[in-house]
Parts: sequence; structure tokens; C-alpha cells
Amino acid sequence: QVQLVESGGGLVQAGGSLRLSCAASGRTFSTDPIGWFRQASGKEREFVAAIVWSGGNKYYAESVKGRFTISKDNAGITVNLQMDSLKPEDTAVYYCAAATGRFAYSDFYYSATRYDYWGQGTQVTVSS
Repeated sequence: QVQLVESGGGLVQAGGSLRLSCAASGRTFSTDPIGWFRQASGKEREFVAAIVWSGGNKYYAESVKGRFTISKDNAGITVNLQMDSLKPEDTAVYYCAAATGRFAYSDFYYSATRYDYWGQGTQVTVSS
């Protein structure tokens, strides 16, 4: 059974940084996409960033481009989200998500409905 476990959330002042990690277990990921989504209180879940386990293209929401960086470790077990220059509007619960199989279209990376597995989420709070 696939398990995704996020860590690294917390409270930080605006302009600060946090690094989230997503540890995956239960199957071997190769060309499968893995993404980060977030959900602020009272809002819908939104795409943040995505990457393929085997490396290659990375995808970012416009709101985080230039500030957030998605990466994976060499063992391919953990995917990280480095968040710099954080803003109060980045406050949300951040979720790691994984899909099975290669996405046929790049648009799929941005859609939460395309992902099959989800972590429990980790809270990120940015104070002004």
C-alpha cells in the first residue's frame, strides 16, 4: 500500500524559508508524477509544484515560480519542496500527492484529480 508522509511544516515569518519533505513507500516509483498541493482555510486545494520521480521537467504554479523549488533525493524516495521568500498568502496545509503511470499531457500535472495517493498534509503558517 502506498504511503506518503509529509514533514517540515511550521511557523515562519514573512520572507523566511521552509523545506517540506515527502517520503514515499509501498511501491517503486519511476515515471510517476509526484506533486505538492496546498489548501488554505476556506479555499479549494490548489496546485503548487510537480516533478516526475525519474527527474526531468518540473512544474510550478505562477504564484510560487522563482520562490519554490521541487526536487528529489538521489535514492528517489523523498521529494522536497524548498520554499523561500515566503509570504502570508502561502499559509496553508501542504499535501504531497503521487500518481501511477506517466501523464499523457502536461496539463495533468496541475490537476488534483489526476493524482491517486495523498499524504496527510503539513501545516505551513507565514506570519506578517
